[in-house]
Amino acid sequence: MTLVLATLAVLSLALLLWQWLEATLFPLHRREPDTGFAPALTLLKPLKGADAETGTCLRSWLAQDYAGPVQFLFAVATENDPAVAVVRRLQAEFPKADAQLVVCPERLGLNSKVSKLAQLEPHVKHAFLVVSDADVRVPPDFLRQAVQPLRDPAVGLVNPFYQLATPATPAMHWEALATNADFWSSVLQARRFGPMHFALGAAMLVRREALAGIGGFKTLLNHLADDYELGKRVTAGGARVAISPTVVECREAARGWGAIWRHQLRWSRTIRHCQPAPYAASILSNPTLWPLLWLAGAQSSLALDGFGVCLAARLAMAAHCQWRLTRSWRQLPWLWLAPVKDLLGATLWALAFLGHTVEWRGERFRVRRGGELQRRV
Repeated sequence: MTLVLATLAVLSLALLLWQWLEATLFPLHRREPDTGFAPALTLLKPLKGADAETGTCLRSWLAQDYAGPVQFLFAVATENDPAVAVVRRLQAEFPKADAQLVVCPERLGLNSKVSKLAQLEPHVKHAFLVVSDADVRVPPDFLRQAVQPLRDPAVGLVNPFYQLATPATPAMHWEALATNADFWSSVLQARRFGPMHFALGAAMLVRREALAGIGGFKTLLNHLADDYELGKRVTAGGARVAISPTVVECREAARGWGAIWRHQLRWSRTIRHCQPAPYAASILSNPTLWPLLWLAGAQSSLALDGFGVCLAARLAMAAHCQWRLTRSWRQLPWLWLAPVKDLLGATLWALAFLGHTVEWRGERFRVRRGGELQRRV
């Protein structure tokens, strides 16, 4: 058993170093020269509620430095939604913008976000769509940069990486480390096994014809991971998913451990149902769990040295990858959360196989194989 644990510790270290290398090689934040390619775009923004960051995030889209026409479609379920006042203020601030607020009262499926997107589809004017969450803030040149991969007709969908930019509580710092250090670098590592067959939902640019080819947003109405499913179906139709080197920010109000834990459990169970084999194998890449178990089992100087090497590599990787994504060292005081994240991640991994229920926006659902939702009574 000691030999098995030692082997798993070495394997986890090797996978960590490989992941770190992939993150280092990717040209994050690279800017393309102006090519003159600026097709007309339609931005779809499903909204629900508003917080202190909503106005800043939405304004960043309206203030884009982009040469082509942009249609802005903001969706709410009711006129009483707090987001309505935010949108009205921005319409007044940007009177020349082609910006429309659309009330989408129907609940067409279990995914309320996709329900709004499906009701926005008839209002779309242009051949390229941008789909983005309400809490996403983008740099001024985002659209100009993100459209560049679409010059290749084989590319059907483009998405950037995203950072969690406003961690205000210890729980949010834990989640920020998981996203800002581990998630984007693991996506690049997975890409070495073959082309991407999924999308990252913070901001996505998709050809309208590719969306029509899968039957439109209505085919995603009961999927929790609608971004994953959209990428999967677009690539099944023969198009490619590309990653833009630009980085966007997700800006959220303060949340505590309960909300963060429910979010992480929902994410884990969804990924497990969407990609059961890769998710099951992901436990092998835990760079804290296996060295710690080796140390506990062997209690030798070799195991202690091995644990020290793995821990040092883990902390260095987390610090560097966060810096590469955020271009800031502000997360350095929270670096101690890296091994904590790994051990809690092992717990989440186990819980993902021990249940099917998730909580999302105050409702409870059962996640079925493939990531489809079923309402729990």
